[in-house]
Amino acid sequence: MATGIHTVEVPVDVQAVWDYVSDLEKWATTVPAYKEHKIINDKESIWTFEGSVKGIKKTIRAQVNITEWNEPSNIKFEIKGLSDNFTGSGQFTAEEVNGKTIMTCTVEVHAGGLSGAVLSPIIKWAVPKVATRFTESIANKIVVFS
Repeated sequence: MATGIHTVEVPVDVQAVWDYVSDLEKWATTVPAYKEHKIINDKESIWTFEGSVKGIKKTIRAQVNITEWNEPSNIKFEIKGLSDNFTGSGQFTAEEVNGKTIMTCTVEVHAGGLSGAVLSPIIKWAVPKVATRFTESIANKIVVFS
């Protein structure tokens, strides 16, 4: 299993962070290697990513299901690979401290099946980088929109 955790301080109150992250349309495009997404309903969506790792170009489709919305401080989600055999989960947490918000994104991904042996090293390398870039990108967008 690969885990990525990243925390940033956002110079806005926790409600401004919630207003942004509770709308999938606002932050879907900030995911590294984002290609497109389709919202199925307020808790389900299909995301497509396209990237290149060590010269290998790959398109990945995943279903993202929101499992908890706890305004204004927590969103939990699960990920299931549609193009490859992987599963995962993650969450956003936000805590207001002195008028600013400490926002943390955690993502865990596990590759399974026969392709797991091939995917695991790539996932272990990529997931921490994706969590960091994703969290930083969201924080920057929140500042712009606030």
